[in-house]
Amino acid sequence: MAFNTSLGLAGDYSLTSSPSQTVSANTYFDLANTANQGWAQQYLPELYDQEIERYGNRTIGGFLSMVGAEMPMESDQVVWSEQNRLHLAYKNKTGNETCVADVSENTITLGSDYTNSVRVGATIIVTDSATGLLTIVCRVSASASQVITAQPYATALMSSVLSDGGVNVFVFGSEFAKGSASMVGELNPTFTKYDNRPIIIKDHFKISGSDTAQIGWIETTDESGASGYSWYLKAASETRMRFDDYVELSMIEAVKGVPGTSAIENTTIANGGLGMTAADDFGTEGLFQAIETRGNVFEDLASLADFDLVLKNLDKQGAIEENMLYVNRDLALTIDDMVAGLNSNYQGGASFGVFSNSADMALNLGFSGFRRGSYDFYKSDWKYLNDAAGRGGFGDISGVLIPAGTSSVYDESMGRNVKRPFLHIRYRKSQTDDRRMKSWVTGSVGGASYTGEDVMEVHYLSERCLVTQAANNFILMKES
Repeated sequence: MAFNTSLGLAGDYSLTSSPSQTVSANTYFDLANTANQGWAQQYLPELYDQEIERYGNRTIGGFLSMVGAEMPMESDQVVWSEQNRLHLAYKNKTGNETCVADVSENTITLGSDYTNSVRVGATIIVTDSATGLLTIVCRVSASASQVITAQPYATALMSSVLSDGGVNVFVFGSEFAKGSASMVGELNPTFTKYDNRPIIIKDHFKISGSDTAQIGWIETTDESGASGYSWYLKAASETRMRFDDYVELSMIEAVKGVPGTSAIENTTIANGGLGMTAADDFGTEGLFQAIETRGNVFEDLASLADFDLVLKNLDKQGAIEENMLYVNRDLALTIDDMVAGLNSNYQGGASFGVFSNSADMALNLGFSGFRRGSYDFYKSDWKYLNDAAGRGGFGDISGVLIPAGTSSVYDESMGRNVKRPFLHIRYRKSQTDDRRMKSWVTGSVGGASYTGEDVMEVHYLSERCLVTQAANNFILMKES
């Protein structure tokens, strides 16, 4: 018998000398060489075992936690009502919202979308809708259906001041003769109802049991503080952070579906739809849609004159004194340039009077404050509008103005009226389940033992909606 192979037989091994003063392919293993698996090399590299955080804090949430509140709900819908204006006024607009004068007959005809609530004896101001410069004061002598007959105080006919066409009407009082009967008819208040519905937001993370027991060579530390050499810890933590951002951004960007016209309807969940029928509500009203539908939109704010238009619009709405501005970098710099030098207390972009003259207080809150007219504004950057992976990559929205106010609403769960911020979150909760922010583990790894599958799967769920009350006091600032 003999060796079939042997490293000790002459001629069967190399006589090349191994020791050498020259580093060559024979004396080290290439880290990137997959043939010898890289890590079996003789000379270890100078290793940075920590991942470089080149994007800083990547989370873009936290906005709603600063400006709103969260409270539970036990229904599929949240409904609220908002008061209408106290005084009567009619403007000549478009469509069926018209207000047109026949000056030779001293009559004013309202469009079909208007309800004529002007009573005989009321005193009104009539102004041409084109310029608003020509004005005449009248007393109403007749009012029926959509036609108001108004007698001028100073002239026989309105034609001496106005021309036929669109006018605006404002009721400011009344006048009656001595001993006359009371005014006929009464004005009953009406309210406007709004509603929103919660949506279910989900995500999950899955990893095999083998990979949970495998160590990596990069130590990772993320924004939530998770660190270690197990790569799946980073993936799991980033999934949670991403879900947290999605929960908030859904409240900002989501829109209500339009029954009968949406491609989502009548599709199955397997095909990416929501399994809705034409009669179902779906989607939810986010912040941007609420402001564009029921609030104000200002385009290309670039000067102090533009900002004064914002103030005049606030005067026409709730005139809430304190307002918060969340803006992107371009608009932040524009506003800084606008207010620079206007206030003797201006320092580094901030007037600290609204913070008891404490610069530290303003800086700690992340705001720079200033006062214009009778309004106080607190300005802060909104990372979502700057982040290239968020709205900063679109460049269409530059900021949002949110009133720092509250409204009094009846809370059914508490049985009394309570103060609510204009902007707040409602999430589903009952005695058996809290769906504000749920997470649970399934599989057979990490303490879970609910299935025979050799995996660990982490599930995330939230069911919530945003309530934007008094949206007429909000302003969305956009770029054209």
